[in-house]
Amino acid sequence: MPAKAGFHEGKGPMTDQRTTVLGYPRIGPDRELKKAVEAYWAGRLDAAGLEQAGRELRERTWSELRDAGLTDIPSNTFSFYDQMLDTSVMIGAVPARFADLDGLDRYFAMARGARGIAPLEMTKWFDTNYHYLVPEVGPQTRFRLTWDKPLAEYGQARELGIETRPVLVGPLTYLLLAKSADPAFAPLRLLDDLLDVYAELLERLATAGVTEVQLDEPALAADRSAEELKALARAYEHLGGLSHRPRLLVATYFGEIGAALPVLAATRVEAVGLDFVAGPGNLAAVASTPGMAAKSVVAGVVNGRNVWRTELPAALSTCAALLGLAGEVVISTSCSLMHVPLDVERETAVPEGLAFARQKVAEVVAIGRAMREGPGAVVPAVPVRAPVDGRMRARLAALGEGTARAAHAERAVIQRASLGLPPLPTTTIGSFPQTDAVRRARADLRGGRIDRAGYEAAMRAEIDSVIALQEDIGLDVLVHGEPERNDMVQYFAEQLDGYAATEHGWVQSYGTRCVRPPILFGDVARPEPMTVGWAVYAQSRTGRPVKGMLTGPVTMLAWSFVREDQPLSETARQVALALRDEIRDLEAAGIRIIQVDEPALRELLPLRAAGHAAYLAWAVAAFRLATSGVSDSTQIHTHMCYSEFGEIIGAIGDLDADVTSVEAARSGMELLEDLRAAGYTRGIGPGVYDIHSPRVPETDEIERALRLAVRAVEPERLWVNPDCGLKTRGYAETEASLRNMVAAARRVRAL
Repeated sequence: MPAKAGFHEGKGPMTDQRTTVLGYPRIGPDRELKKAVEAYWAGRLDAAGLEQAGRELRERTWSELRDAGLTDIPSNTFSFYDQMLDTSVMIGAVPARFADLDGLDRYFAMARGARGIAPLEMTKWFDTNYHYLVPEVGPQTRFRLTWDKPLAEYGQARELGIETRPVLVGPLTYLLLAKSADPAFAPLRLLDDLLDVYAELLERLATAGVTEVQLDEPALAADRSAEELKALARAYEHLGGLSHRPRLLVATYFGEIGAALPVLAATRVEAVGLDFVAGPGNLAAVASTPGMAAKSVVAGVVNGRNVWRTELPAALSTCAALLGLAGEVVISTSCSLMHVPLDVERETAVPEGLAFARQKVAEVVAIGRAMREGPGAVVPAVPVRAPVDGRMRARLAALGEGTARAAHAERAVIQRASLGLPPLPTTTIGSFPQTDAVRRARADLRGGRIDRAGYEAAMRAEIDSVIALQEDIGLDVLVHGEPERNDMVQYFAEQLDGYAATEHGWVQSYGTRCVRPPILFGDVARPEPMTVGWAVYAQSRTGRPVKGMLTGPVTMLAWSFVREDQPLSETARQVALALRDEIRDLEAAGIRIIQVDEPALRELLPLRAAGHAAYLAWAVAAFRLATSGVSDSTQIHTHMCYSEFGEIIGAIGDLDADVTSVEAARSGMELLEDLRAAGYTRGIGPGVYDIHSPRVPETDEIERALRLAVRAVEPERLWVNPDCGLKTRGYAETEASLRNMVAAARRVRAL
């Protein structure tokens, strides 16, 4: 049994305290990964150049973690796109439609699609804003080890003199997140075949000199059935029973492990990683689970998902409590640090009290030192008090819960008469491509090379172009294209009190898509209108209705780093009140359709069912607070994308939006049947083509999707739109796709 680490009590030197992280940002300090991959896609970089860029990023990370003082360094956390995609390729879970491709062409086609080939479905990684590629498996799937990526990256690190712990997606989580085209086939039936591949990989890693492997099983933080827990036992009894293998660390995160802990404790895995930030009940679980005294506990006491400094005394207290309960305590982050920016030291205008990835590694090392030398070895950070705005709190108290509008059926009659739209009205989700000229104008404004008047003239010219293009294409409800917006959350955060924006705080959302989540550190208030001027200008350029475009309160929280000193529900109400003021100003300025996007509504849903009702109650209330201050003739839209919506179908109706647009292209319109079964009676706009794929859908393809939609939704309630905003696409493919979409809608209208 490994020697225990613990506080030094004058009895001689203690064993070195192990410290680690479960993962690290992979995009590079200046988004080098994004730039390299996009250069490869554009033909400016060949495959060898891309591989070299990846090699350099990995080496930089391993060296940085070694130099920071970590004793245990992870590897195989790098990916050119997504770790689930990497796993699918590694184990040969490649759908037949990609069979004629190979190498990087096949890899990126699975992520983004190719001419005539649809990509894998993409959805959110548990309750984060990271997106993963959903594995496609079925009765015909035959797993085999086809890629030596974990071995190659371990060998690369070893060449630098750095021993690492390869990280793999755990077999149970992989299959629980996989999908089958046959709804009667449960992917978990493939577990035994998958375990044979994992066994082969573990044996090869052991032969290469690997002493420990991390198997990520975040699915254990969600409710698991008795059958799934039996599968967990079978998996780790099998892998733990291998005669030639490394030590096994099964890492869970994002919540409490619950009934899975006794299952793991009864197997021969040597270590269990537990999240003590999102799962405070994990401490009691360790204390009450027989067998944990013989295991190492990798204690996730430094928050890997938020940017506030760790309260070191509390973290030390948790670690001290674990002493005597476990065979060894290893200090760690609660989850991978890929969910936070890299380095707060690069920022110049953020609030005090922050820790990004590099600072969190330093906190892990400091806690390890305190475990060796005693609590006096580290100096706790001074708590930072959030600024309070008494005016906003007083307004919320006075407003109460008065957030009801007239019944939707009554509003729908008024809106149909007022707007005069045809059946199956066509629109887009909001953003249009951000051209180099638009980005250059924004950079020139920041750099002082143009003044505000020059910048606004450039934005108005872009709006003129976008409006004219939409009219020529034949869209029924237009948007202004959002050229002035850097990001759908950051743009509003920069104009609201209580928020701070970063300069270099990039976080990977999916593939090469990186965002800079703002930091919500105090009470939220709107000093002045944020979008009204742009919306009014766009409406002045056309006789067709132009949608006002806002980001909803839940998404403003989910895609920010949020203060932790008050309940999320209270913060959501503050954001909602600011949006309510903006919506009323848009209506007063003559905007008749206002879209309040909530793509993160499903994302924040607690992983365990016990927390669903309370969360959905305050999330729905915040949306209704924001949107209920307008007249019945103003049509409220919302948009949601890239989430599994089955668990929140009822809440989608409870939002009381007049029209909801949803991602549906990659999932084959399956959500519509769920909505129909749930009795959803409002307008619905299922995405009829996937904007994250660089292909142009044919008119016939979109028509087939619309015909599927018409079977589930009455035509008078059906809207026609892409599945998400067009910001990341180019104008050539955008125009061609939208023309095909309008042509398909006209065909179906004529039926």
